[in-house]
Amino acid sequence: STELKEIVFIIQSQSNSFHSKKAEDLKRDILKQAAGLGKELPTVLLIHQMDGHEGAWTILPLMRDFSVTYGKNSSWIFFCEEDTRIQVVKLLETLGRFDKSKEWFLGKALYDEESTIIHHYAFAENPTVFKFPDFAAGWALSIPLVNKLAKKLKSEPLKSDFTIDLKHEIALYIWQKGEGPPLTPVPEFCTDDVSSYKVDHCATTFSNFLPLCGEPVKKEDVFVAVKTCRKFHGDRIPVVKQTWEREAALIEYYSDYADVSIPTIDLGIPNTDRGHCGKTFAILERFLNHSSPRTPWLVIVDDDTLISIFRLRKLLSCYDPNEPVFLGERYGYGLGTGGYSYITGGGGMVFSRIAVQKLLASKCRCYSMDAPDDMVLGMCFSGLGIPITHSPLFHQARPMDYPKGYLSHQIPVSFHKHWNIDPVKVYFTWLAPNTEESLNGKKVEYSREDL
Repeated sequence: STELKEIVFIIQSQSNSFHSKKAEDLKRDILKQAAGLGKELPTVLLIHQMDGHEGAWTILPLMRDFSVTYGKNSSWIFFCEEDTRIQVVKLLETLGRFDKSKEWFLGKALYDEESTIIHHYAFAENPTVFKFPDFAAGWALSIPLVNKLAKKLKSEPLKSDFTIDLKHEIALYIWQKGEGPPLTPVPEFCTDDVSSYKVDHCATTFSNFLPLCGEPVKKEDVFVAVKTCRKFHGDRIPVVKQTWEREAALIEYYSDYADVSIPTIDLGIPNTDRGHCGKTFAILERFLNHSSPRTPWLVIVDDDTLISIFRLRKLLSCYDPNEPVFLGERYGYGLGTGGYSYITGGGGMVFSRIAVQKLLASKCRCYSMDAPDDMVLGMCFSGLGIPITHSPLFHQARPMDYPKGYLSHQIPVSFHKHWNIDPVKVYFTWLAPNTEESLNGKKVEYSREDL
């Protein structure tokens, strides 16, 4: 059987004060449960405190350290999110069922219903065959597997490209086209809410659908900037007006053409087919110089972003606007070899005013007008030592691009893109304020299964 001291707990934490406090609370809870068992205490580490790795959150760059430090005296590395709740006794029992001398990759299995762009259309013939872990339920690697991965990473460094969906990419890396172990689904790793009747058999549960820390921030505290261009005035802007525009007290549309009927504001930046860096920096300058200095939050979205401002206001109640906050869905670029993290633009980028001030006070700017704005911002904030804050509630793609099991423990804040969907229907099903109750099992206007 597994001893508690043979488990190394890794909390996938973040340095923003709201998140680091939650991770510290979880660490305390694990150690308190362990002490109550009168056992030797396990090691509990917070990923954001592992210095020297801008890419520590992508986990694979840490494997060599794990192997060197824990490869001799430990049996398991157990990863979890700050909102994962752990029943330590049950976890010990669960891990004890597996032979720790073998290579194991354990988790709650997710899979794609159809092939999707965020997974580069992997397994296009039958995407359901490939399983990857839902991080919210916790996941585990046996030490023999950690040692094997460390060895592989030593001989073949990680390819320095994009990190888009970490859980899928880690599973692919471990699987090694069939040479490594696939994910073994563990029914005791759960994402049911702590209070659910189903949780008796669970070693882990998951508590947080949408954080709320006191009153939602006021409507007038969120300035919304919509990036558009003349060719989309006719088809994309009407969708915004039919859906979420009424939730925003302060909203402006920025285009390459001033159209009084919307109205759009011409920032004097010609439209580019891609990148939009020039336009985004012009929006940041305008926010700083023309909006009320009392408005603490700026959100920049695309004209085909669907967003719940109502939920965003709840989420922002958890963040301190006096800290430089840059919030959204985190991607990574070149993190195996330096690189940086960035907030992907389509899901919406949220800035505290102080973050915008620090950014514009620096000399960091676009290297060309059509550079990718989100990546340039990531590079700039990384250079300033301002961390990216990730929230899984922002989505760069459409609901159908994510596994149902993954979305089932979220109250999403945004989705992006209008391809092959009815965006108005998606908004009213997934994001409209009146769907809030539907997540507690009450009826909702549309069935999510259709989308």
